[in-house]
Amino acid sequence: MTPGHPRAAHPEHDHHHATDDHDLAEILDLDAELLADHTADLVDWLPLRTAPREILDLGSGTGAGTFVLLGRFPDAHVTAVDSSAGHLRLLREKARARGVEERVRTVRADLDADDWPDLGAPDLVWASASMHHMAHPDRALARVRELLAPQGLFAVVELDGFPRFLPAHAPEGRPGLEERCHQASDGYHAEHVPHRGADWGPMLSAAGFTVEDRRHVTVRIEGDRSAAVGRYAYGSLRRLRDTAAPALGAEDLEALDELLDTDSPRGLLRRDDLAVRTERTVWAARRP
Repeated sequence: MTPGHPRAAHPEHDHHHATDDHDLAEILDLDAELLADHTADLVDWLPLRTAPREILDLGSGTGAGTFVLLGRFPDAHVTAVDSSAGHLRLLREKARARGVEERVRTVRADLDADDWPDLGAPDLVWASASMHHMAHPDRALARVRELLAPQGLFAVVELDGFPRFLPAHAPEGRPGLEERCHQASDGYHAEHVPHRGADWGPMLSAAGFTVEDRRHVTVRIEGDRSAAVGRYAYGSLRRLRDTAAPALGAEDLEALDELLDTDSPRGLLRRDDLAVRTERTVWAARRP
Protein backbone atom coordinates (compact mmCIF):
# COMPACT_ATOMS: atom_id res chain seq x y z
CA MET A 1 0.00 0.00 0.00
CA THR A 2 2.94 2.27 0.10
CA PRO A 3 4.59 2.76 -3.28
CA GLY A 4 6.37 5.76 -1.88
CA HIS A 5 8.53 8.63 -2.94
CA PRO A 6 12.25 9.45 -2.62
CA ARG A 7 13.36 10.00 0.96
CA ALA A 8 15.98 12.40 2.31
CA ALA A 9 19.23 10.78 3.40
CA HIS A 10 19.41 12.39 6.85
CA PRO A 11 19.46 10.63 10.24
CA GLU A 12 16.55 12.63 11.62
CA HIS A 13 14.47 11.91 8.54
CA ASP A 14 15.47 8.25 8.67
CA HIS A 15 14.34 8.05 12.31
CA HIS A 16 11.06 9.78 11.46
CA HIS A 17 10.36 7.42 8.55
CA ALA A 18 11.30 4.36 10.62
CA THR A 19 8.79 5.43 13.27
CA ASP A 20 6.21 6.29 10.63
CA ASP A 21 6.76 2.91 8.91
CA HIS A 22 6.26 1.11 12.22
CA ASP A 23 3.01 2.96 12.97
CA LEU A 24 1.71 2.44 9.45
CA ALA A 25 2.69 -1.23 9.52
CA GLU A 26 0.49 -1.73 12.58
CA ILE A 27 -2.45 -0.07 10.84
CA LEU A 28 -1.89 -2.15 7.69
CA ASP A 29 -1.85 -5.33 9.77
CA LEU A 30 -5.08 -4.36 11.53
CA ASP A 31 -6.66 -3.47 8.19
CA ALA A 32 -5.63 -6.87 6.84
CA GLU A 33 -7.06 -8.65 9.88
CA LEU A 34 -10.38 -6.84 9.88
CA LEU A 35 -10.98 -6.73 6.14
CA ALA A 36 -9.59 -10.14 5.17
CA ASP A 37 -13.03 -11.52 4.24
CA HIS A 38 -13.82 -8.47 2.12
CA THR A 39 -10.47 -8.72 0.35
CA ALA A 40 -11.08 -12.40 -0.35
CA ASP A 41 -14.52 -11.55 -1.77
CA LEU A 42 -12.94 -9.01 -4.12
CA VAL A 43 -10.36 -11.56 -5.30
CA ASP A 44 -13.12 -14.13 -5.92
CA TRP A 45 -15.07 -11.51 -7.89
CA LEU A 46 -12.25 -10.84 -10.37
CA PRO A 47 -13.13 -11.91 -13.94
CA LEU A 48 -10.17 -14.25 -14.31
CA ARG A 49 -10.14 -16.59 -17.29
CA THR A 50 -7.55 -18.93 -15.78
CA ALA A 51 -5.91 -19.17 -12.39
CA PRO A 52 -2.90 -16.80 -12.39
CA ARG A 53 0.55 -18.29 -11.91
CA GLU A 54 2.57 -15.06 -11.65
CA ILE A 55 1.06 -12.25 -9.56
CA LEU A 56 2.43 -8.78 -8.91
CA ASP A 57 1.28 -6.97 -5.76
CA LEU A 58 2.05 -3.26 -6.27
CA GLY A 59 2.36 -1.32 -3.03
CA SER A 60 2.08 -4.52 -1.01
CA GLY A 61 2.59 -2.98 2.42
CA THR A 62 2.93 -5.76 4.98
CA GLY A 63 1.14 -8.29 2.77
CA ALA A 64 -2.64 -7.92 3.19
CA GLY A 65 -3.28 -8.70 -0.46
CA THR A 66 -0.25 -10.93 -0.94
CA PHE A 67 -1.43 -13.58 1.52
CA VAL A 68 -5.06 -13.55 0.37
CA LEU A 69 -3.82 -14.08 -3.19
CA LEU A 70 -1.46 -16.88 -2.16
CA GLY A 71 -4.29 -18.60 -0.34
CA ARG A 72 -6.73 -18.24 -3.21
CA PHE A 73 -4.25 -19.40 -5.88
CA PRO A 74 -2.14 -22.22 -4.37
CA ASP A 75 -0.01 -22.65 -7.51
CA ALA A 76 0.82 -18.96 -7.83
CA HIS A 77 3.98 -17.03 -7.06
CA VAL A 78 3.67 -13.42 -5.83
CA THR A 79 6.15 -10.59 -6.31
CA ALA A 80 5.45 -8.01 -3.61
CA VAL A 81 6.67 -4.47 -4.35
CA ASP A 82 6.86 -1.65 -1.82
CA SER A 83 9.05 1.35 -1.04
CA SER A 84 9.36 0.46 2.66
CA ALA A 85 12.13 -1.94 3.63
CA GLY A 86 10.46 -2.38 7.01
CA HIS A 87 7.14 -3.40 5.50
CA LEU A 88 8.82 -5.89 3.18
CA ARG A 89 10.81 -7.35 6.08
CA LEU A 90 7.57 -7.95 7.99
CA LEU A 91 6.03 -9.49 4.89
CA ARG A 92 8.94 -11.92 4.56
CA GLU A 93 8.68 -12.83 8.25
CA LYS A 94 4.99 -13.61 7.80
CA ALA A 95 5.73 -15.67 4.70
CA ARG A 96 8.26 -17.77 6.63
CA ALA A 97 5.84 -18.23 9.53
CA ARG A 98 3.15 -19.42 7.11
CA GLY A 99 5.51 -21.71 5.21
CA VAL A 100 5.08 -19.89 1.88
CA GLU A 101 8.43 -18.09 1.66
CA GLU A 102 9.33 -20.00 -1.52
CA ARG A 103 6.28 -18.51 -3.23
CA VAL A 104 7.04 -14.87 -2.37
CA ARG A 105 9.62 -12.49 -3.81
CA THR A 106 9.94 -9.01 -2.34
CA VAL A 107 11.23 -6.02 -4.29
CA ARG A 108 11.89 -2.60 -2.80
CA ALA A 109 11.15 0.06 -5.38
CA ASP A 110 9.85 3.58 -5.83
CA LEU A 111 7.15 3.25 -8.47
CA ASP A 112 7.44 6.94 -9.31
CA ALA A 113 11.06 6.45 -10.38
CA ASP A 114 12.00 6.73 -14.04
CA ASP A 115 12.95 3.06 -14.27
CA TRP A 116 11.23 0.10 -12.64
CA PRO A 117 13.16 -3.02 -11.68
CA ASP A 118 12.52 -6.28 -13.49
CA LEU A 119 9.11 -7.40 -12.25
CA GLY A 120 8.61 -10.25 -14.69
CA ALA A 121 5.51 -10.73 -16.87
CA PRO A 122 2.65 -11.27 -14.41
CA ASP A 123 -0.76 -12.46 -15.53
CA LEU A 124 -2.41 -10.68 -12.58
CA VAL A 125 -1.41 -7.30 -11.14
CA TRP A 126 -3.04 -6.35 -7.84
CA ALA A 127 -2.84 -2.74 -6.62
CA SER A 128 -4.80 -2.06 -3.45
CA ALA A 129 -4.86 1.49 -2.03
CA SER A 130 -1.56 2.21 -3.75
CA MET A 131 -2.23 3.85 -7.11
CA HIS A 132 -3.48 7.09 -5.55
CA HIS A 133 -0.01 7.62 -4.07
CA MET A 134 1.55 7.88 -7.51
CA ALA A 135 2.78 11.32 -8.55
CA HIS A 136 2.35 10.32 -12.21
CA PRO A 137 -0.36 7.63 -12.31
CA ASP A 138 -0.67 7.75 -16.10
CA ARG A 139 2.99 6.78 -16.39
CA ALA A 140 2.58 3.99 -13.82
CA LEU A 141 -0.48 2.63 -15.62
CA ALA A 142 1.43 2.56 -18.90
CA ARG A 143 4.24 0.59 -17.26
CA VAL A 144 1.81 -1.93 -15.81
CA ARG A 145 0.34 -2.41 -19.28
CA GLU A 146 3.81 -3.00 -20.70
CA LEU A 147 4.78 -5.69 -18.20
CA LEU A 148 1.40 -7.43 -17.89
CA ALA A 149 1.13 -10.62 -19.92
CA PRO A 150 -1.23 -10.49 -22.93
CA GLN A 151 -4.82 -10.96 -21.75
CA GLY A 152 -3.56 -10.44 -18.20
CA LEU A 153 -5.75 -8.72 -15.60
CA PHE A 154 -5.06 -5.55 -13.63
CA ALA A 155 -7.09 -5.13 -10.43
CA VAL A 156 -7.12 -1.61 -8.97
CA VAL A 157 -8.68 -1.36 -5.51
CA GLU A 158 -9.05 2.15 -4.12
CA LEU A 159 -10.51 3.77 -1.02
CA ASP A 160 -13.29 6.29 -1.55
CA GLY A 161 -12.00 7.95 1.62
CA PHE A 162 -10.31 7.10 4.88
CA PRO A 163 -12.26 4.86 7.29
CA ARG A 164 -14.58 6.34 9.90
CA PHE A 165 -15.04 4.87 13.36
CA LEU A 166 -17.12 7.09 15.66
CA PRO A 167 -20.90 7.61 15.55
CA ALA A 168 -22.00 11.07 14.40
CA HIS A 169 -23.05 12.13 17.92
CA ALA A 170 -19.59 11.39 19.38
CA PRO A 171 -17.66 12.40 21.32
CA GLU A 172 -19.66 13.89 24.14
CA GLY A 173 -19.58 17.67 23.94
CA ARG A 174 -18.02 17.76 20.43
CA PRO A 175 -20.37 15.73 18.18
CA GLY A 176 -19.17 15.32 14.61
CA LEU A 177 -15.53 15.70 15.61
CA GLU A 178 -14.25 12.89 13.40
CA GLU A 179 -15.79 14.38 10.26
CA ARG A 180 -14.33 17.80 11.07
CA CYS A 181 -10.91 16.17 11.49
CA HIS A 182 -11.17 14.71 7.99
CA GLN A 183 -12.30 18.05 6.60
CA ALA A 184 -9.36 19.74 8.36
CA SER A 185 -6.92 17.36 6.67
CA ASP A 186 -8.47 17.71 3.20
CA GLY A 187 -6.05 20.45 2.20
CA TYR A 188 -3.03 18.32 3.08
CA HIS A 189 -4.34 15.31 1.20
CA ALA A 190 -5.39 17.39 -1.82
CA GLU A 191 -1.74 18.44 -2.11
CA HIS A 192 -0.04 15.14 -1.29
CA VAL A 193 -2.51 12.50 -2.58
CA PRO A 194 -4.58 14.34 -5.20
CA HIS A 195 -5.72 11.09 -6.86
CA ARG A 196 -7.38 9.68 -3.75
CA GLY A 197 -11.01 8.93 -4.59
CA ALA A 198 -10.43 9.29 -8.34
CA ASP A 199 -12.35 7.38 -10.98
CA TRP A 200 -9.70 5.05 -12.35
CA GLY A 201 -11.88 3.75 -15.19
CA PRO A 202 -11.10 6.56 -17.68
CA MET A 203 -7.42 6.54 -16.72
CA LEU A 204 -7.21 2.79 -17.29
CA SER A 205 -8.89 3.14 -20.68
CA ALA A 206 -6.55 5.98 -21.64
CA ALA A 207 -3.59 3.74 -20.76
CA GLY A 208 -4.80 1.10 -23.23
CA PHE A 209 -6.65 -1.25 -20.89
CA THR A 210 -10.11 -2.65 -21.45
CA VAL A 211 -12.12 -2.11 -18.27
CA GLU A 212 -14.20 -5.26 -17.96
CA ASP A 213 -15.99 -4.59 -14.69
CA ARG A 214 -16.25 -2.29 -11.69
CA ARG A 215 -17.55 -3.01 -8.20
CA HIS A 216 -18.29 -0.70 -5.28
CA VAL A 217 -18.20 -2.19 -1.77
CA THR A 218 -19.52 -0.68 1.47
CA VAL A 219 -17.96 -2.14 4.60
CA ARG A 220 -19.19 -1.89 8.19
CA ILE A 221 -17.57 -3.91 10.97
CA GLU A 222 -18.99 -3.41 14.45
CA GLY A 223 -16.55 -2.96 17.31
CA ASP A 224 -18.06 -5.74 19.37
CA ARG A 225 -16.92 -8.24 16.72
CA SER A 226 -13.22 -7.67 17.36
CA ALA A 227 -10.98 -5.84 19.81
CA ALA A 228 -8.88 -4.92 16.78
CA VAL A 229 -11.47 -2.30 15.82
CA GLY A 230 -10.45 -0.09 18.76
CA ARG A 231 -6.74 -0.42 17.95
CA TYR A 232 -7.43 0.30 14.30
CA ALA A 233 -9.44 3.42 15.22
CA TYR A 234 -6.75 4.60 17.61
CA GLY A 235 -3.89 4.19 15.12
CA SER A 236 -5.86 5.78 12.30
CA LEU A 237 -7.00 8.82 14.28
CA ARG A 238 -3.53 9.30 15.72
CA ARG A 239 -2.14 9.57 12.19
CA LEU A 240 -5.04 11.79 11.18
CA ARG A 241 -4.16 14.19 13.98
CA ASP A 242 -0.83 14.97 12.30
CA THR A 243 -2.50 16.43 9.23
CA ALA A 244 -5.67 17.80 10.84
CA ALA A 245 -4.19 19.62 13.83
CA PRO A 246 -3.06 22.82 12.03
CA ALA A 247 -6.61 23.48 10.80
CA LEU A 248 -8.54 22.33 13.90
CA GLY A 249 -9.99 24.68 16.47
CA ALA A 250 -8.66 24.51 20.02
CA GLU A 251 -11.74 22.76 21.43
CA ASP A 252 -11.74 20.13 18.71
CA LEU A 253 -8.03 19.49 19.16
CA GLU A 254 -8.52 19.09 22.90
CA ALA A 255 -11.38 16.65 22.34
CA LEU A 256 -9.29 14.68 19.83
CA ASP A 257 -6.38 14.47 22.24
CA GLU A 258 -8.70 13.14 24.93
CA LEU A 259 -9.86 10.42 22.54
CA LEU A 260 -6.22 9.53 21.93
CA ASP A 261 -5.36 9.55 25.64
CA THR A 262 -4.98 5.88 26.57
CA ASP A 263 -5.45 6.76 30.26
CA SER A 264 -8.68 8.69 29.78
CA PRO A 265 -11.94 6.91 30.66
CA ARG A 266 -13.36 8.58 27.52
CA GLY A 267 -10.51 7.46 25.29
CA LEU A 268 -11.06 5.53 22.06
CA LEU A 269 -9.82 2.25 23.47
CA ARG A 270 -12.53 2.34 26.15
CA ARG A 271 -15.47 3.12 23.86
CA ASP A 272 -18.04 0.45 23.03
CA ASP A 273 -19.68 2.28 20.11
CA LEU A 274 -16.92 2.06 17.50
CA ALA A 275 -17.32 0.53 14.04
CA VAL A 276 -15.16 0.42 10.93
CA ARG A 277 -17.03 2.20 8.13
CA THR A 278 -15.34 2.40 4.76
CA GLU A 279 -16.07 2.21 1.04
CA ARG A 280 -13.89 0.73 -1.64
CA THR A 281 -14.10 0.44 -5.39
CA VAL A 282 -12.35 -2.14 -7.56
CA TRP A 283 -11.75 -1.91 -11.29
CA ALA A 284 -10.90 -5.04 -13.29
CA ALA A 285 -9.02 -4.10 -16.46
CA ARG A 286 -7.52 -6.38 -19.07
CA ARG A 287 -4.56 -5.89 -21.35
CA PRO A 288 -5.89 -6.54 -24.88
